[in-house]
Amino acid sequence: MIRDENVVFDNQNDPNQPQQGVQVPAQGIGSVQQQDPAQNQLPVENQQPVDQAFGQNSAPIDNQSLPTEGAPPAEPPVDDLSSSPPGFFNALPLKKIIIGVGVLLLVVFLVILFMPKNNEQKDVTLTWWGLWEDEAVMKILTDEFTRENPKIKVNYVQQNPRQYRERITARIGNNKTDDVPDVFVYHNSWTPMFSSILLPFSEDVITPEEFEKAYYPVMQDDLVKNGAIYGIPLGVDTLALFVNTKYLKDADIDPPKTWDDFTAATVGLTVYDESTGRIATAGAALGTYNNITHASDILSLLFVQQGIDMKNFPASADRQQQVFDFYTSFAKGQKPSWNTTLDESILTFSSGRLAMFFGYSWDILRIKALNPDLEFSIHPVPSLPGGEKVAFASYWAQGISSKSPYQKEALVFMKYLAKKETAEKLFAEASKTREFGQPYARTDLADTLKENQLLYPFILQLPYAKSSVFSSDTQDGEGGINSISNTYLGNAVNAIVSENGSIKSSISTLSDGIRQVYNKYGIR
Repeated sequence: MIRDENVVFDNQNDPNQPQQGVQVPAQGIGSVQQQDPAQNQLPVENQQPVDQAFGQNSAPIDNQSLPTEGAPPAEPPVDDLSSSPPGFFNALPLKKIIIGVGVLLLVVFLVILFMPKNNEQKDVTLTWWGLWEDEAVMKILTDEFTRENPKIKVNYVQQNPRQYRERITARIGNNKTDDVPDVFVYHNSWTPMFSSILLPFSEDVITPEEFEKAYYPVMQDDLVKNGAIYGIPLGVDTLALFVNTKYLKDADIDPPKTWDDFTAATVGLTVYDESTGRIATAGAALGTYNNITHASDILSLLFVQQGIDMKNFPASADRQQQVFDFYTSFAKGQKPSWNTTLDESILTFSSGRLAMFFGYSWDILRIKALNPDLEFSIHPVPSLPGGEKVAFASYWAQGISSKSPYQKEALVFMKYLAKKETAEKLFAEASKTREFGQPYARTDLADTLKENQLLYPFILQLPYAKSSVFSSDTQDGEGGINSISNTYLGNAVNAIVSENGSIKSSISTLSDGIRQVYNKYGIR
């Protein structure tokens, strides 16, 4: 007999077949037809209560469900969940539930087994390109970082400044990941030029609020675009006034604080050769372009002090003319204080034939190398009479390549570079190999240099410093934003001084050229 395992009472059997099994007792339950007690009743000891046969939670049995006359007696209930009255597991057989759970566990196991191990960090080596610090100085930073992050090594490579900017652009722009710097140094004025290859920092590196608190306003203007931060400066510099202390002391002249004082001091300090009428000692190096160290930076200083918006430079013709009138006056007239026949200004100052010179902190090392016995002091730049203080900054920042295959690791490294302690370690290590390290870029480290008479004047000017594309010595190469802009600027000065050209015509040509540069790089 074939029986459905889910059916307790099988009414399909042939009534003529012999009755097998144990009948449910008729007594106490009610039956359709009386049976012979002698034939059908089990011994008392083998008789089970109905509620035990179906389980303690069984529902009462309806008389209509008992076998009718001629039907085989009920078989003993099968120990199967499907025979139970409505309950939690009565919908499926136990065997199917077990099989289903097993299949589910197998699927979960296979998914876990073959899931990519994304959380397992592999060893990574970042390539870091620098310019001014050698590998021995940077090793203290890279070693410490790797100790804190054992899975990330940093390979610092000091680059040759020549064609540095072109190499970065070519390597990162060729869409290849081999031999490409993950982290690199770049000039603050290059941000518009590098907009497509710089990776914005995530807020776990440094938030805009933290950046604003730790760094100066000029850095916020240069390195933050649309709320995103693109660079961390490890050092900074401003244009300052170098004076020959002996000359000023002998002439009883104080270091000038305004441009009126500066002009008067220049006249008093300029000495001419009586026999030739040539300049023997120049009072100040202003007026020309090609033989003045940082001529573009000096002009930028005058531009920003005159209130010119350097992001809208072409629209400021009137104020440009005021700047050129003042600047070129030092190389004009019967008694100029500077002319095109003199050596480059830093060489002239180092040799003791120039009383006042405009330079950056790194010029100190060069001057001392040229003339260790020269006595000079450094002061903030002059300001307009009655005007607010404005200075000019030029500096370098660390950025991340947008094409780096290790951006996550590079961001971790950038977070390390942004720490106050990292800047302190770098300054201390650089000071072991030369007289001093780069002036601190962080506001919370400024006072630590307060007693340093050589460096503090550069730091002192940072709160009111500005910047522009007219920056010198950036090594941006032919076609770079500084080289092109400075060429237009130099042509304007040369036309006014050497060729006696019209200032208005020179300014018009300059503005047209700078407008093309700004349009090319999206400067607004």
